[in-house]
Amino acid sequence: MVQITKDDAYDAVAAEDFPAMLDPRRYNVRSTAFDKIISATHDHFWDPLDTKYIDFTAPFDTTKEMILPPDFFPVFHTRIGETMTEAQKIKFANESTRWQLSAILHGEQGALSLSASLCHILRDPGAQEYAANQTREEARHVTGFSKYIQARWGSPLPCGDTLSSLLTEMVGAPEVYKKIVGMQMLVEGLAMGAFATLYQKTNDPLLRHLCQLVMTDEAFHHKFGKIWADRTIPKLSEEEHNLVEDWAAQCFQTLLFNLINAEQMKEVYDAVGIDWQDARAAIMEAFTDEDRREGMKQSANIFRVLIKTLLNAGIITDRTKAFYGMYVDMDELKNEGERMIGDDIAEEGIRYLQSINFGTNGNSKLLAAE
Repeated sequence: MVQITKDDAYDAVAAEDFPAMLDPRRYNVRSTAFDKIISATHDHFWDPLDTKYIDFTAPFDTTKEMILPPDFFPVFHTRIGETMTEAQKIKFANESTRWQLSAILHGEQGALSLSASLCHILRDPGAQEYAANQTREEARHVTGFSKYIQARWGSPLPCGDTLSSLLTEMVGAPEVYKKIVGMQMLVEGLAMGAFATLYQKTNDPLLRHLCQLVMTDEAFHHKFGKIWADRTIPKLSEEEHNLVEDWAAQCFQTLLFNLINAEQMKEVYDAVGIDWQDARAAIMEAFTDEDRREGMKQSANIFRVLIKTLLNAGIITDRTKAFYGMYVDMDELKNEGERMIGDDIAEEGIRYLQSINFGTNGNSKLLAAE
């Protein structure tokens, strides 16, 4: 195991070394790095079981209307899509959305478990308190997406093999850098891109509202990873930086090529009587790498958001720039600055929550929690 610690705020012990947490000296050595994002927790509190925040009884007829618009589903723009009836398309679109939201639910469970695992190994009381806060917030995300999926379909679909393997590796990893780069930056970055896209495109007001509520939390989770990067990346040796950079590129490639492929979605294709292998062949016939690159020009494209997250963190260097450059214009991305696609949506959501929690439209603390 290679444990990379460049800042005492991220000092860690083995998960089984609970006696280290009882060392009386650690209680008075608390980093202030996380105080702002901890104190801002009250601003974005929400309860998925309280209808004053969100009401999961809001109706939506999944037999008559697509939750996400047709352009979300590549198969519709292939030879197979040309033969599908409108009823088949609606069923496929909504079952595909069910699969995507189930993946998000499983990802939130992974984030919950990973945050809890950080509580076991972070020595710094401030970092540990932040991880405990995030664990609580991830738990309400699990509840929120469970309630939404239950309302629209009854139950979630199983986790795909790719996502399951990656989440299992991250949660079980003893290395703090794998947990933070993998979950706090890559998966949280993926989530922010996904939620921003869903918020902008969904036809279901309930899903739009849920995504905004979740984003008010995720924006802070993303910042925890950014604090780690700011305090760690500049201090890495070349060998250590290569280790982190390669791990990030490996995770990105795994997600890019496997997260939403036809084989992973076999159950969805089966639901409308389409052979997933035929669907994969049709999609490959109709879409090229150039189409993928064109899609990544959209600011909310989930993989574009991932690349921007890694670039802003200083993890991408000339060693791997060409790899990511196959999909996005890296210079254009760098010139965009550090604002993320979901920040404005999250800040609006925080003001909404402040109005409920405090009866005020006070200024959001999101920017103050940098």
